[in-house]
Amino acid sequence: MQEINSHIMNVGKNQVVSITYELTVDGNVMETVKSENPLTFLFGAGNLLPKFESHLDGLLENDPFEFKLSSEDAYGSHNKDAVVSVPLKAFEVDGKVDEDLLRVGNTIPMLDSSGRRMNGIVLEKSSESVRMDFNHPLAGSDLHFKGTVVGIREATTDEIKHGHTHSDKNCDDCNDPDCDHKD
Repeated sequence: MQEINSHIMNVGKNQVVSITYELTVDGNVMETVKSENPLTFLFGAGNLLPKFESHLDGLLENDPFEFKLSSEDAYGSHNKDAVVSVPLKAFEVDGKVDEDLLRVGNTIPMLDSSGRRMNGIVLEKSSESVRMDFNHPLAGSDLHFKGTVVGIREATTDEIKHGHTHSDKNCDDCNDPDCDHKD
């Protein structure tokens, strides 16, 4: 006789959810997340796009999903104001600029004036400045996701408190001084 699971979990707030998926844009595969290394996240913590999470809400483990997010529901339109010139001096370390760092097409992690992390793509470099695009690489794109929910579990009290999962023992982005899951 087959045993019946009396505690079936649905994807919902404060659940740790693991998914596999393929992301395509205009029919081109942009990202593939496989079962060996699924995307694992704390549902409802605001770490993923809200519309992305809403499409997963209520699903069960092993449920497939497929949906499209318009650019407005994903990373927004391409914002021309996010393309800026940064003075070359901003890239100096000990009076020198790493020319290899400033290659066209290179993505450079930076901080804005409020201390928030952001990535900029080098578009061109002159003797005075570096023109960079701080738009998300998928800004202006409609995203198509197809995948499967591969795991659901209750989040721990610490995970809820910290706003992210601890299953990967990596809390590099955790600002909680009491978090003991850092490598």
